Amino acid sequence: MKSLSFIPQNTQFDFIGIRWIAFIVSITMVLGTFALVGVKGLNLGIDFTGGTLIEIRTEQPADLADLRQTLNNLDLGSVSIQEFGAPEDLMIRIPEQKAQDGVAPEDIQKQAVEVLKSTLTEKLGTVDIRRVEYVGPQVGEELKSQAFWAIVFALAGILIYVGFRFEWQFGVAAILALLHDVISIVGFYALFGLNFDLTAVACVLMIAGYSINDTVVIFDRIRETIVKHRKMPLPDLLNRAINDTLSRTIVTGITTLLALLALWLFGGEVIREFVNAMLFGVLLGTYSSVFMAAPILLYLRIRRTPSDSPSAS
Repeated sequence: MKSLSFIPQNTQFDFIGIRWIAFIVSITMVLGTFALVGVKGLNLGIDFTGGTLIEIRTEQPADLADLRQTLNNLDLGSVSIQEFGAPEDLMIRIPEQKAQDGVAPEDIQKQAVEVLKSTLTEKLGTVDIRRVEYVGPQVGEELKSQAFWAIVFALAGILIYVGFRFEWQFGVAAILALLHDVISIVGFYALFGLNFDLTAVACVLMIAGYSINDTVVIFDRIRETIVKHRKMPLPDLLNRAINDTLSRTIVTGITTLLALLALWLFGGEVIREFVNAMLFGVLLGTYSSVFMAAPILLYLRIRRTPSDSPSAS
């Protein structure tokens, strides 16, 4: 039985020949991310900023502009309101309230929530309060720090693994490609104003795992090809390795995208932002494995001596 393949055998696409186009696109994405974050900033969720999140359902669709103006006149700070799926479903975020002498922060937030509930009832009639979540400022800072170190340790672990399994040059190429992916995903969140919280951090880590999986497959084939064709020019060798794994790369990407598409269609609005970022991330991870990680090896002087022979995996 023949294996499933979307790409004809013995393809000879010149991926290395167009590496400069890919480098320009990647540099543009990375610099664009820094510009977006610097100018527009990230829409940090209450996981990192502290505050209260309230999910409600109204009997009729609300006039968001009028409701936003009403709630912002309650002296609760800048209140954020957005539709959450159906027009009747709303998500409201209240920032951390100012401290008061002799009153616990949790009690201050509860008072703010009660004021908000009363105003919503007067404005909209019967309101179904579906969820109320409170995160204190200290917890938010701790979560922000932990999220940062989770990403750092994950990238460090990948660097150690790839460097140990292959050579240091492969580890450096893999990390540069992963940094490109991580930064670009953050840019995606900044560009569309998506809520950047612990779920977004999980998305970043999952994309890093997906991307490194694709990269390791290509690196394995590069190492095998080095042993078989020691005199082949390095650009031709890298092209051959990428083309040999191209069918596997595309099939893996398509099956992952199909699973994510099912989640997007049937998973509901709760996870839609996460799925949107994952869809972009899978495409990005596939792109960086082919157009970033492998071409970077051209400039890192891979050893092509007998000691390069593949080790048992």
